[in-house]
Amino acid sequence: MNNKIYKLLGAAALSFFSVAAQAQDIKLGFNGDLSASPSALSGQAAVLGLQAAIDDVNADGGVLGQKLTLVIRDDLSQPPKSIQNMSDLIDNEQVVTVFGPTNSGNALAWKHIPNQKKIPVIGTVGSGTAITYPVSAGADNYMFRISMVDRDQVAGLMAYAKKDPAVKNVGYLSETTGYGQGGLKDMQELGNLQGLKPACNEKFGVNDTDMTSQLNKCKAAGVDTIVVWAQGTPLGQLMRSMEKINYFPLTLMTWAADNQSFYEAAGETLAEKPIFMRTVTEERSPKQQKLYDRIASKMTSPSAFGFAAHSYDAVMLLALAIKQANSTDGSKIREALENLQTPYDGLMKDYNKPFSKTEHEALRSKDYKWAHWQDGKLLPYTDQVIKSLTDADYKK
Repeated sequence: MNNKIYKLLGAAALSFFSVAAQAQDIKLGFNGDLSASPSALSGQAAVLGLQAAIDDVNADGGVLGQKLTLVIRDDLSQPPKSIQNMSDLIDNEQVVTVFGPTNSGNALAWKHIPNQKKIPVIGTVGSGTAITYPVSAGADNYMFRISMVDRDQVAGLMAYAKKDPAVKNVGYLSETTGYGQGGLKDMQELGNLQGLKPACNEKFGVNDTDMTSQLNKCKAAGVDTIVVWAQGTPLGQLMRSMEKINYFPLTLMTWAADNQSFYEAAGETLAEKPIFMRTVTEERSPKQQKLYDRIASKMTSPSAFGFAAHSYDAVMLLALAIKQANSTDGSKIREALENLQTPYDGLMKDYNKPFSKTEHEALRSKDYKWAHWQDGKLLPYTDQVIKSLTDADYKK
């Protein structure tokens, strides 16, 4: 009888110490679409990159003597669900930093929450320009990003349109989501800076499959160059619609054209027509290739690898910030990120003080690459216009 009691007490003690050990883990959160929208493939890749980096940090002893763990929430691409996830991760899971979201509109819906609760967010997918803007002038800003920025992409596309002597009439097309309309705002503002006046400005829904009406209006207006902002699947449907009316203007697209969903919706031949900017091509650096080989079998979409690379670097920079702060307090982590003393030779670049009090973007236009689809691969793209572009041409 006594032996049974001792065994029960022993088991209870082991359970207690196991729970206590887990309680000492430093929790990180992911809040983004993993299953619902065309961007879900990007969210899935981001989680793979986050977990790979967490595994490496933990194998190296963790941070402040503690292991990192990842708490994952799928927001189904729905702003209300994403808001709920953010509150759950911060209030209930007690995460010290959140990564995400996948969709820019969701970040804009909840960015006030981490700012109020003083929990840093590092975006590695969503590229909406306003995501990292402070909630008010001079306020502490808890939104950081290691990904592309729509305004920087648009600056490149508009520079190309302005510099190409063959471009006479420009048109804008955008989807009606927060992502699409945020991009349209940048297109209009930066187009004005370049002296480009759109001859057409049309919109379509994220689930639309026939854009011939919008395209016919642009065609009638004599548009020879179209700048488009939308997610992968509708971008593919746009190319299908171009084929229906045999109208193929020069097409400059958001980086969502790098998504497998675009390639599948457009088909191989049509997918090769647009050009766009992204952070990674299939001509990978040795460090990028090493991570790719490690996670490739788990990726639903190899074209989404860039998000895994962004996310891997994000965890590594966060780990350095926590070590520098010697704390998991959100305010201290933010301050450390804004003045990171230790350089990090990452997958995307050599980070040397990537953030500051007023700069929360780690990647900018100079870090981007022009790309296109060719033979089913995302390859670097160049031509005489791109070769002629200088920093002064990228007006923002």
